[in-house]
Amino acid sequence: MTRLPWNRLSAWVIDWLCIAVFVAGIAAIGIPLYLSGITRDVPALVSNLIATAVLVVPVTVALARFESGARSATPGKRLRRLTVVDSVTRRRISFRRALARNSLKIALPWVIGHAAVFAIVLASATSTVPTAVWLLTAIAYIMPVAYVVSLFIGQGRTPYDRLCGTSVVTLCRASST
Repeated sequence: MTRLPWNRLSAWVIDWLCIAVFVAGIAAIGIPLYLSGITRDVPALVSNLIATAVLVVPVTVALARFESGARSATPGKRLRRLTVVDSVTRRRISFRRALARNSLKIALPWVIGHAAVFAIVLASATSTVPTAVWLLTAIAYIMPVAYVVSLFIGQGRTPYDRLCGTSVVTLCRASST
């Protein structure tokens, strides 16, 4: 298996640019609701749950649909000629496996990051941040960094690929004969 760290990272950047467009659309609705006072008094836990339902879940499901679909790739992976496959059979993965993969890759770090931000905001009112909040913040940063580092060591498989039995491979070019 060939390691593809730079292709995978550039595919990730392309995917996140697409995700940023979606987030901007949600922000165009959410920020005015907050500034007008409609959502300002919503408790932090409820805000975090709403953010998860409106942002994290749709993005995670959409990426899983792309990776379990006919092309087995997100838009970024398609542009970089990469595909997600079963690490043993090299065949397309099921939606369920793609959802697990993207839950570990996208949803888990994102939700932990949201929880950390909300916890920091709440703790800032008391001027002391509990150790648990620092630990949550560290986890929110360590997970994605570990994912990126794993691309450059060993076989270049990320923890979420190993746990889900998937691999990211280069698409073979069709021969001209």
